[in-house]
Amino acid sequence: MRAAIYARVSTDDQAREGYSIPDQLKRLNAYCKAKGWKVAGEFVDDGYSGRNIDRPAYQRMLEQREDWDVLLVLKMDRIHRNSQNFAAMMDHLNAWKKQFNSMQEKFDTTTAMGRFVMDTIQRIAQLESEQIGERVKIGMVQKAKTASGYLGSGIPYGYDIVEGRLIPIEAEMEVVGHIYRAYMCGCSLSEIAQGLNERGTPTKKGKVWMKQTVSRILRNPLYAGYVVWDDIVFSLGHTAVVTPERFNLIQELMERRRRDPGCAPAHRRVEAANV
Repeated sequence: MRAAIYARVSTDDQAREGYSIPDQLKRLNAYCKAKGWKVAGEFVDDGYSGRNIDRPAYQRMLEQREDWDVLLVLKMDRIHRNSQNFAAMMDHLNAWKKQFNSMQEKFDTTTAMGRFVMDTIQRIAQLESEQIGERVKIGMVQKAKTASGYLGSGIPYGYDIVEGRLIPIEAEMEVVGHIYRAYMCGCSLSEIAQGLNERGTPTKKGKVWMKQTVSRILRNPLYAGYVVWDDIVFSLGHTAVVTPERFNLIQELMERRRRDPGCAPAHRRVEAANV
């Protein structure tokens, strides 16, 4: 029997005893040795949530399914924390004639009772995950009400984050200012993105600019000095790029141009070349 062993840890799991990646791999390899199984591959997702399937090692493991016969995990919540995703995976494994084994739960997917018990445990894992999400949201809302730090995911273009505070990056802030001025001068989202790419200006992640990227910057109240979280609007006292009045005007222009793409004044686009 060829086994694909899968290990996953999220940020929250790292503090829990027995869930570190090395510990999972050690126990999984020992289990395979005891069963006389050959380890066909180790697939590790370090720092990924089990609530979705957007995990590189998980996807690679499924793509390489011809190389293994059984999928082995330490515990069911290592592979999925969402019952629908788990059920979909099990459907795929059955169609591919592959088996699933969870060490701690000791489930046998070849029997109806084993499948029933496994589904029940998976739903309990999903409930736990959703309850954790609810507690996190409550904490984030309280943080928003007290304006005690930035709540967004990732680092926004134009800033760095130091101890929860938004610190401006001068070069990126200049680009943000250019985007707002160019749009006010009548340039379209695509024209602004094309201009930035022609100048060799990278995005935050070093990629090319797309009109959607430009749109997100124009619609983000962060650049007017405000943060919005769960309908709570507050200021962190960070450096803004535009005034709230200019930001609101931009939103009106974007809505107007969305309804009528030809309303942008063509004669003002010439001015944007020097913005």
